[in-house]
Amino acid sequence: MNRTVDRSGPWLSARDELRNNGVVKYGETRRESPQEELATGERSTRNRVARSILDHGPSTVAELAVRLGLTQAAVRRHLDALVSDGVVEAREQRVYGARTRGRPAKVFALTDCGRDAFDQSYDKLAADALRWIAETSGDEAVVAFARARIAAQSEAYRAAVEAADPQARTEALAKALSADGYAATARSAPGPQQGEQLCQHHCPVAHVAEQYPQLCEAETEFFSSLLGTHVQRLATIAHGDGVCTTYIPRSGHAAPQTTHSVSASTAGRNPA
Repeated sequence: MNRTVDRSGPWLSARDELRNNGVVKYGETRRESPQEELATGERSTRNRVARSILDHGPSTVAELAVRLGLTQAAVRRHLDALVSDGVVEAREQRVYGARTRGRPAKVFALTDCGRDAFDQSYDKLAADALRWIAETSGDEAVVAFARARIAAQSEAYRAAVEAADPQARTEALAKALSADGYAATARSAPGPQQGEQLCQHHCPVAHVAEQYPQLCEAETEFFSSLLGTHVQRLATIAHGDGVCTTYIPRSGHAAPQTTHSVSASTAGRNPA
């Protein structure tokens, strides 16, 4: 019997692949041990199973085994792991027309979490939406959207900052931002500067902010309002810098009145 074998590569990296961080360290590549090679092969095959479900829809164990050139026992083992990780779920196969005798076959389908692990077009969708807003209502509407977006997220940030001592408010804001995926930290500003630096090591909207810096500007305005002082944006990931860095003067010290980005080489010396 001729088999159609799915040779799809390892796309599903959001879970298992992120755990595999021991092979390359500090820029040096080392040879994997036999145990690690086995684990890497397991992940690759598991990714192929999930990709096959994405490409072909909810599938039975037998269908997956034929497409991937695996035994049904091997497919079940990988499916068990994917179900455990919340990537795949088992459901009853939908039957069209008259039912045959016996229980319907069980099929495996991707969960919302599993589907999110594959490439998405959310950035393009967001950029397209902002472009449409700008073309139909002008740049002022983009600014209004950016401010409304940050205002909708502000409740948790405001509660965290207001609950903290005045000296710990930047740190409190950093923790609240980290809870939303910004991987933020706070530190004393280097050199003679009398203040702190809020460093955001990740930006979930960086690709869109490259085209629409109004998102960064609205965020900076919000930080200023929330902390009760002028702040200065020194660097942004959207501008090509390694970290989004905001200078926050200590209470009682004059703050810069302008907001700008500096080159990546300069920004690299500022964040921790």
